[in-house]
Amino acid sequence: MGLGAQMIAWPDAFCEELAARGDYVIRYDNRDVASRRTSRTAAPIPSTRSSAGQAALPLGGHGRRRRRAPRRARRRSAHVVGASMGGFIAQELVIRHPARVRSLTLIMTSTGRGASATEVARPRPHGAPSAVTDRAAAVESSVETFRMIGSPGFPYDEAYMRDLAGRGYDRSYDFDGYRRQVAAIAAQADRSSSLAHVRAPTVVLHGLADPLVSENGGRAIARAIPGARFVGYSGMGHDLPRALWPSFADEISSVVAAGEARLGATR
Repeated sequence: MGLGAQMIAWPDAFCEELAARGDYVIRYDNRDVASRRTSRTAAPIPSTRSSAGQAALPLGGHGRRRRRAPRRARRRSAHVVGASMGGFIAQELVIRHPARVRSLTLIMTSTGRGASATEVARPRPHGAPSAVTDRAAAVESSVETFRMIGSPGFPYDEAYMRDLAGRGYDRSYDFDGYRRQVAAIAAQADRSSSLAHVRAPTVVLHGLADPLVSENGGRAIARAIPGARFVGYSGMGHDLPRALWPSFADEISSVVAAGEARLGATR
């Protein structure tokens, strides 16, 4: 998931859409997003690279709690989906652990910090979350943030956002972790040249009305990865509109099938 977002920001119903297509779905919390549930980086400034290393962990021994996973299990691969900052992490994962990634879906993200001045739009300062002291304030901050960066072409589901923000606060509110993730994003480099070596089938999904990461960011990824396909959605901002979930699931299923076909051809 993206900056400051816990794994529950992948909606249950959307995950069920994927499961209904025969996929086994694993969600997890990024490093520093929920201090009571995840690890923190030891370095003064964390990195998307270290988070990519963490991303590889659920692929080996998922569901094992008492025993270390066998060596073969630790080498398992998966079809990887990343949104926003999660897209940065997913790119680092496929660059540094290519054998772990069967296919790649990148949503509302970019190639990194230095590629193009037009890739990342200037965030609205008043749209950034701020430290809060109670649950109600945390909910209001999240609701207002996504009201500004969300999809202008689709209804804003305020009730859902309030519920999600409340559940996130109850799970583990950690503004310091959010700031550490911001530092990681600021420190990342341009991945364009490294992405040229990616061989996993890739689809890039991006809102054409995204006020936070412009569509040029997604198009740059699709240009950088050989054979990658760009899918733009009119009216979509920097969120996951419910009306588009079936389309997202279809696109993911399509690239999953391509990844499975490629894996079978190389065995």
